[in-house]
Amino acid sequence: MAHRVFNFNPGPSTLPLPVLETIQAELLDYRGSGMSVMELSHRSPEFEEIMDSAIALTREIFDLPESYHVLFLTGGASQQFAMIPHNFLAQGGVGVYADTGSWSAKAIRESEIVGRTHVAYSGKTGDYRRVPADDELQIPADAAYLHITTNNTIKGTQFHHTPAVNPPLIADMSSDIGSIRREFTRYAMFYAGSQKNLGPAGVTLVVLRDDLVQRSNDSLSSVLNYKTQAGKKSLYNTPPCFPIYAVKLVLEWIRDQGGLAAVEELNARKKELIYGMIDGHPEFYRGTVEPASRSWMNITLRLPDEELEQRFVAEAKQAGLVGLKGHRSVGGIRASLYNAMPLAGAQALASFMERFMARA
Repeated sequence: MAHRVFNFNPGPSTLPLPVLETIQAELLDYRGSGMSVMELSHRSPEFEEIMDSAIALTREIFDLPESYHVLFLTGGASQQFAMIPHNFLAQGGVGVYADTGSWSAKAIRESEIVGRTHVAYSGKTGDYRRVPADDELQIPADAAYLHITTNNTIKGTQFHHTPAVNPPLIADMSSDIGSIRREFTRYAMFYAGSQKNLGPAGVTLVVLRDDLVQRSNDSLSSVLNYKTQAGKKSLYNTPPCFPIYAVKLVLEWIRDQGGLAAVEELNARKKELIYGMIDGHPEFYRGTVEPASRSWMNITLRLPDEELEQRFVAEAKQAGLVGLKGHRSVGGIRASLYNAMPLAGAQALASFMERFMARA
């Protein structure tokens, strides 16, 4: 096998090795069809089985009742930023958002284009170092929904609770989907771009309750209407067949690990290794997030100066630890510990952090 590094990139990101091996084995001839998955018709029985399996696995892993629709759409989370207000503000009401970072700010801008928008909480003045408690959310009586971003990839914060609110709760879970257990039925809708915890880039998982589907704006173009997409089971137009196939394999992998409980347990061990290094050496490694809001998926930190940070990234790459440079808008170091990052990767990073500090 070709040499593989520990890939800490924030997305597209590392994939489970067994999934990649299955893709490799089936790439030229998918289960005796004589065709690659990338060549299958989306109307073929082979792809119908892939789609049905992906939907069933989503229901199983997230414990979803039949009142929830499972869709596989395109356009990433950014398209959902636009589709949500276009579908749910047509009947009046205000789109309500918790601003906890760059991606929630982009969702807010899309809502403002469509209709009335209210920011229930903004962490901007505090440099997005934490997420809000429920009593900090200022929600108007005519809220059509409350939108949150459960994990903030750039700033490294995460909701570790599900807000208890009256309006329908909608969540962008792009960077922590499937990494911890949540009460998913407390969300009227959640969605995630696939390229962090679910598969390769190109498909977006969208899960929404039937009452939201029925509220969809029928004056929209069909392709942007949730009712159309749900009625056609994501097959209104040709879906991203290969990424959906890969997502199905990742969902099988999550199931075979023991489901979300087992995945969460492993993720806890990984993040404790890295945060343990940060907290154990505050004179050298400085976390950028308040401890109660720390992300398990995207650990952000700073070193004493930028020169050391550049050396850290370069030397880590030489050691087979890639993708550790912080986002260009904030700098520093960022280690993304998505589900497919093995415990050995977190151990290797913690060991490197100790060695680097000793010789700096």
